Amino acid sequence: MLMRTDPFRELDRIAQQFLGTGGTWSRPSAMPMDAYRDGDDYVLALDLPGVSPDAIDIDVERNMLTVKAERRPVAGSDEVHMELAERPLGVFSRQVVLADTLDTDNIRADYEAGVLTVRIPVSERAKARKITVGNGADRKQISS
Repeated sequence: MLMRTDPFRELDRIAQQFLGTGGTWSRPSAMPMDAYRDGDDYVLALDLPGVSPDAIDIDVERNMLTVKAERRPVAGSDEVHMELAERPLGVFSRQVVLADTLDTDNIRADYEAGVLTVRIPVSERAKARKITVGNGADRKQISS
């Protein structure tokens, strides 16, 4: 049996359910994300604890990346009686606008330890490149 030490926790949970400010019955908040550049890749790291890899859906349309994930209830028999349910269930969604300089055809995604890591390479045309400067004597003179 699970014992609670905060007598007001249950009142907070009920208020959240009725006021729609959180809890298991309201719409879950967006999934937390870090975004950074690692060499020639932009990396998105999204926290999705308790989500099965088959419940994650990643779509790209034009320059919009959409990540959807569903945290499902713990599977059990009819004899399972939930004592405390604080983790939000349902569908989580996050959309990220991608720059035109990213190669959306070669996006890779991995899921490990509750973190979805999406790697988006920088397109070749957007990478920095060196421009050589020619010598004026190398030009052909046009005679009239």
